[in-house]
Amino acid sequence: MAIQKGQQAPDFSLFNSEKTKVNLTDYKGKNLVILFFPQAFTGVCTTELCSVRDNLNVYTSLNAEVVGISVDSIFTLAKFKEEQQYNFPLLSDFNKTTAQAYEAIYDEFVFDMKGVSRRAAFVVDKEGTIQYAEVLESAGDLPNFDAIKQTLEAIG
Repeated sequence: MAIQKGQQAPDFSLFNSEKTKVNLTDYKGKNLVILFFPQAFTGVCTTELCSVRDNLNVYTSLNAEVVGISVDSIFTLAKFKEEQQYNFPLLSDFNKTTAQAYEAIYDEFVFDMKGVSRRAAFVVDKEGTIQYAEVLESAGDLPNFDAIKQTLEAIG
């Protein structure tokens, strides 16, 4: 069954592009937007994350932090973050455990790749409860950023 609003967010412990371990519990007391994306350096993923980069002040004003998660290595994510000047953490789910826990993973993706993150968005409130969950079928679609912002406005 897919992750639903009202559930406790699955915990995670992942390395960011700066090689520092990041846990969901690090965000306790803060609202968190979790964005799963299929792969660094691809068109739609770059568009999505650049949109967040360019509007990070909106999320900050809504008392939220943002993280991006993909199955790319920390080294790939570091280069992607540097090239695109992302101003929020990118986390490597290289072992695919977090994408599986959030049910945001393709069994098969393009070019016969297996275990690639689906494009997905989750809003986790200060208590660690899912307040918004969207897992997209098509990697070509973007999350509903308006709905994410409305959720953040509602939970304060």
